[in-house]
This record gives sequence, structure tokens and C-alpha cells, in this order.
Amino acid sequence: MEKKLYTIIIYTENIAGMLNQVTAEFTRRMMNIDTITASSSSVEGVHRYTISLWGEEDSVHKVTKRIAKKVDVLKADYYVDNEIFFQEVALYKLSTPRLLENNEISRIIRHNNARVMEVNANYTVVEMTGQTDTVVNLYNEFVAQDCILQFVKSGRVAVPRASQASLGDLLFDEDYKRKSVKDND
Repeated sequence: MEKKLYTIIIYTENIAGMLNQVTAEFTRRMMNIDTITASSSSVEGVHRYTISLWGEEDSVHKVTKRIAKKVDVLKADYYVDNEIFFQEVALYKLSTPRLLENNEISRIIRHNNARVMEVNANYTVVEMTGQTDTVVNLYNEFVAQDCILQFVKSGRVAVPRASQASLGDLLFDEDYKRKSVKDND
């Protein structure tokens, strides 16, 4: 079977220990999480985890199903990239002396629609929001210019393309629940 990049979106009650319960399911199946983003959602008391990982659909389906069956999990589904809108945020700490001596670095920043956040005598911090490949490509361009001091990127933030309904409607609508991983199996 072919491995693909999947994004799993999980809604849980906002209680202590849920992240540990969720990640334990991946550990049990020896699945490596690529990125994880945890945040509150638009529904009070509901927490959201967005997890990306490389895997085979059957394995991703099984782990998502196990997570969805947990008592405090309200909903869990998985998606491939064309089924979601997603972005990541990256920060690049660059050498200011290298930036000043090499005009190509400034051109790269402008060409990639990145934003300079701070400049001082030692370093310049650049921020960029985009899809994974765009964020990583900019990093590679900075490496080629020998100006990168530090690099960090967030996990994904994502919303499904399919539904027009609000999160509250999706979590509590019986017809929609029947279509989710939790109730399909």
C-alpha cells in the first residue's frame, strides 16, 4: 500500500489528559506523528487537535476510529490534502550581517511574500505563512544563501473543504455524525 500524508482532525471535551490519550493511540500502533496542533475551537468547552502523519489509509482509518470511540472525543475524521484548507506558520532567524552583504536574501524574502518582523545588528526575524512545501522551500533558499541561524514551523491549522455547516452543527447533527469515522464502523 502507498503511504500518503493524512491530516486527522479531532474534537474533544476540554479536559486534562486528552492529548495523552490521543497520542497513546499512535504509539500503540507505532505510527509517527509528523505535526500536531492543539487549540480551543469555536464551541465553548471543545478542544481541537490537528495531527498530520504519513501512513497507509487502512492504518490511519483504524487509529482514527479508535480515537473516535473514546468517551470524551466528540468527533474524529481524517483527510488528504485536497480535502482540506491548511496553512503553517514559520519563523526564520537570519544573520543580519549576511542579509546586508547579500541583496539576494532581501529579494528572496520579497519574492516569497514573507514578512520581516524584527531587525537588529545580529539577526533578522522573518515570518511566513503557507503550505508545507512553500515554508520548507523558503528555508532551503535561506540555507543556500548561508544566512539561517534558526528555523521553526508550526503544525497545520486546517478546515475541511466539504461542509458549509458551523462546528456546533457538525458536532451535534445526527445525519452528519453518521457520516463520520466514529459512526461508520
